[in-house]
Amino acid sequence: MVSMTTKRFIAYILDFLVVFAIMWPISYFLFLFANPVFKYQVYHYFPITAPIIIIIYFVFCEKIRGATVGKLLTFIEVQNEEGERISYKQAIFRNISKLWWIFIIFDYLMGMLYGSKDDRLLGQLSHTKVVNEDKSKFDL
Repeated sequence: MVSMTTKRFIAYILDFLVVFAIMWPISYFLFLFANPVFKYQVYHYFPITAPIIIIIYFVFCEKIRGATVGKLLTFIEVQNEEGERISYKQAIFRNISKLWWIFIIFDYLMGMLYGSKDDRLLGQLSHTKVVNEDKSKFDL
């Protein structure tokens, strides 16, 4: 059986592959409209587009479906303490550390030191938890 920490790490990697797949075309089109002369400066738009796409992707996926693409593929989901879908406020608060990679590492380490070993600090402060999906949803 795979641990929850391993599932979450795999889901995080898969989610960022999705985010980068979205970010490339958006950055490219922004670049074409803003600076069509210098073709290789598209990378200058990543620091602008990445945080916006990251927060939109994680917040809307976790609020609307309860899981991102990575979480769906690893059969985990986000719930509040009562086992229901999280609110937009909780989704924004728990995902704000994902804007830049150094903050997510700090968030994870602080969560390990001051709380559960499987949850990040902002997950605990937002009163949310990542759990295995209910297998009864898949029974026919």
